[in-house]
Amino acid sequence: MNVYGQTHIGLVRENNQDALEYGTLNDTAQYAVVCDGMGGANGGNIASKIAVEVIGSRIRDGYRDNPNPGSPEHMLTSAMATANIGVFDRAQKEPELSGMGTTVVAVITCGHTAYISHVGDSRLYLYRDGNLSQVTRDHSVVQELIESGQITEEEARSHPRKNYITRAIGVVDEEYGEYDELELAAGDRLLLCTDGLTNEVAHADIGHLLALPADEAAQSLIRSALDHGGKDNITVALMDID
Repeated sequence: MNVYGQTHIGLVRENNQDALEYGTLNDTAQYAVVCDGMGGANGGNIASKIAVEVIGSRIRDGYRDNPNPGSPEHMLTSAMATANIGVFDRAQKEPELSGMGTTVVAVITCGHTAYISHVGDSRLYLYRDGNLSQVTRDHSVVQELIESGQITEEEARSHPRKNYITRAIGVVDEEYGEYDELELAAGDRLLLCTDGLTNEVAHADIGHLLALPADEAAQSLIRSALDHGGKDNITVALMDID
């Protein structure tokens, strides 16, 4: 079991609006939270910082060994809702932060089960036996266009509205995230990332780099995004399953 994360400002942005937190909960459980803030330089920073701190704290304080059925879902849903209130209320109190929000992908692994909650277009991928598959579904305009058959996934990569998301933490007064569970196997690797990676690096190239040891893989993924332009902040977290 191993969890490792890294974030980079990129080559264009003046500050890093991504936020990252990860750690172990016991000998068989670990967690990671990745956020991508939006709403201007200050607003994005604040939204992602609030969300990652609230959700990380809720996970650390609320996790129990051998969780009962339904308890991880309740914990993650509650954490998302609390983070949403924190960001939304801060924006209401400070007009200069109006409209700020953040994407989130949060994962807890316990043994061979992953408990997942996400909002927006930060993603979770599963790397298994050399194959990479996307686990989460983007809450975005281009995802809706793909599903309606109006554009292809390849066209989505360069679509002018590729950064328009349809759900985020802190934008409306209630948001609970989309919850899912995933059964894992020994040797699996999970990748959490912001769109600063996926907008720059092709799916196949991400899969190739994930064959490296965790710290090398994280560094290589970020380096690849930078080599392809680094137009956004880049954040990755890797979770290995024994």
